[in-house]
Amino acid sequence: MQSLKKLSETSQNNNVGRVIDANLNRAKEGLRVCEEVARFILDDYKFTAQFKAARHKIDNLAKRGNCKDIFWANIQRIKESLRVLEEFSKLINARAALGLKQLRYKTYEIEKESFKKISALPR
Repeated sequence: MQSLKKLSETSQNNNVGRVIDANLNRAKEGLRVCEEVARFILDDYKFTAQFKAARHKIDNLAKRGNCKDIFWANIQRIKESLRVLEEFSKLINARAALGLKQLRYKTYEIEKESFKKISALPR
């Protein structure tokens, strides 16, 4: 069975692949924010572990087998971290939160722009 990430990559030129890719990213970002709340605010190991397990299930849909996979996994991490920083910065400094949001969207652009080059790497 083809993983969702692989499906989104092979379907990248159609709308279905784009919808899958965008929502995989959003799901992981949301899970990461909830994981951090459970870990640092609630100090609840059980909830932290559950959010982390759900996020890792999504990650396991796209195993790493080469440099291309490593790049994609790590750009996802960057976006997740920027989302967490953005959300929590809203509580302290709205201006910083806006800057982090802009940086997150810039990361989306870089990811999109680098897609062809990264995809051309050998398997």
